[in-house]
Order: sequence, then structure tokens, then C-alpha cells
Amino acid sequence: MADESAGKAGWWRVFHDKFVVEERYVDAGARKALYVTAVVLAAAGALVFFLTLTDVLQQDGLAAADESARRWLLTTRSEALTVGMIILAVVFGPVALPIIVLVVTLVWGILAKHAWRPVLLAAAMVTGVVLAQLIGHAVERARPPVDLMLFGADHTFSFPSGHVLGASDFLLVTAFLVFSRHRRPAVTVVGFVFAVIGVILAALSRLYLGYHWVSDAVASVSLSLVVLGAVIAVDTWRTARVPGEAVTGELSKADSPAD
Repeated sequence: MADESAGKAGWWRVFHDKFVVEERYVDAGARKALYVTAVVLAAAGALVFFLTLTDVLQQDGLAAADESARRWLLTTRSEALTVGMIILAVVFGPVALPIIVLVVTLVWGILAKHAWRPVLLAAAMVTGVVLAQLIGHAVERARPPVDLMLFGADHTFSFPSGHVLGASDFLLVTAFLVFSRHRRPAVTVVGFVFAVIGVILAALSRLYLGYHWVSDAVASVSLSLVVLGAVIAVDTWRTARVPGEAVTGELSKADSPAD
């Protein structure tokens, strides 16, 4: 009986410790820079999104160039390039990407000392899905001609691109949550460079295959910047502590400057 009670107490302790938010010490200047970055990203993303949305609704500005951009992309099509773009579309699609996100968050959550960052990643991904659905049904923009789509017909709404928004959220938010804890700036830069390249490839695949307009992709990336800004702000508010401030997460004290 005593062993059973000890086992329950041990299980509860592991569960409790897993969901203790990981706090970390940073310089005051670094924390301020994180907040500034969050505000700039969110503000820039919101501004670009609403400008793009206005262009789409009024069919001018960026949206006016959508057709010419689509025609140019048609001239770049080749058999080998099409295969590569289809692979990218599948990886960042509505079936594979959720599975990838689920596996990453579960494995990360199980292996990590604290589950704060994988939970934050999952929340960001769900937010992106909700935004894509709400905005798509509100705007109801038609996709490019179905007969030019290279991977099956898609009659759902075009604005914004759920593929691009999902890929952007996953790559950019993951890059921040992983590399924001890294002590070498060069590694952080490389991580974000690869994330940005992934976002560009995801957007190009949707445009090349004929499923979206350029303005759809721009709107998706701008929305992702808003989500990223929100993640940076929430993560900084909850985890970043200046030396001298109290740390409430007892397991996070191992990261204090004294250790």
C-alpha cells in the first residue's frame, strides 16, 4: 500500500514538474529587445495583412499583379520542378503537417524537462488554423482556374493560404522557441535563415502548382508574423527574468546565473 501511494505521488510529481513553466535569466536589455521585436513583428504583420486584404477586396495594388505573376509562373513549369513542388505541398499540407506538428510537440513535450515550449508551439498552430478558417470564410476569395492546378482540383477559398500559414507558423515559431535559448547568436541566425527558406519554398509550391495567388501567400506570411510576435511576447512575459527578480518555477532555478 505504501509502495502504491509512493508510486502515485511520484507520478504526480513528474506530471507537476513537467508543467512548471521554464523561467530563465536574461539581461534587461535582451528582454527589452525581445518585447520590441514582438511588437514590431506583430505590427508589421498586421499592417501588411490589412493592406493586402484591402487590395484583394478592391482588386488593386498587389492583387492587381496576381494574374501577371500567375502567368509568369506557368512559364517556369517543368516535370522535375513539378515533382519537387508536389512533395513540398504534401509535406506542408493539411494531412502531413498536422501529423508532423503532433509528433514534434509530443516527443518534445515528453523528452523536455518542461512542456512550456511545445505547448506554446501547439497553441500557435491552432491559432493559425482558426485564423485561416475564419478569414477564408469571411473573404470568400476564389482560387486560380481549376484546370491549371497540378495536384487535383481544390474548390475551397483561396485567401489566405492555409498551407503557407501553417508552414510559416511551424517553422518560424519553432525556430524562435528552440534558438531563443541558444547562447550563440550565429546558431540562432542560421536557424532562422533555414526557417525563412522553408517558408519561401512552401509559398512557391502553392503558387507554382496553381492553388493560390501571390497576395494569398503574402497575407499568410504576414499573419504568421503576428502569431510569431504574440508567441515572443507571451514567452518573454512568462519566462524571461532579469537577475534579481524572483523565479517561481523551482525546477528553473538550475538556469540561474549562480549555477
